[in-house]
Amino acid sequence: MAEFKTVYTKDAAYPAGPYSQAIATPSTIYCSGQIPCDAAGTLLTLETSSITKMTELCINNLSAVLKAAGSDISRVVKVNVFLTSMDHFAEMNATYEKFFTHKPARSCVAVYQLPKGVPVEIECIALA
Repeated sequence: MAEFKTVYTKDAAYPAGPYSQAIATPSTIYCSGQIPCDAAGTLLTLETSSITKMTELCINNLSAVLKAAGSDISRVVKVNVFLTSMDHFAEMNATYEKFFTHKPARSCVAVYQLPKGVPVEIECIALA
């Protein structure tokens, strides 16, 4: 019997590379980073959207992946947020705190670039 399973759901953006949306173990779910791309493949950009909407979409994707793995956002214990500019921190943070009311551990770092040129990516670890 496998010690882990790969998780895919049609309700979140399909992976843009050779990885799964998440790996579920008997006790923990490791979600891959989610960018602001919906399940249909529509990518939000700063030209067409806001950091608020992009953050919401990233977290909604994580929620869908967690649901497919048998968990939910309330069981998240660690979040990593990647921003291409800390100028977006306050707006991202204001949106983030609406979803993660239980205040899981978190890191937020500025990075040079993210896949497909997006300004935000969010990944998490949750209890199964």
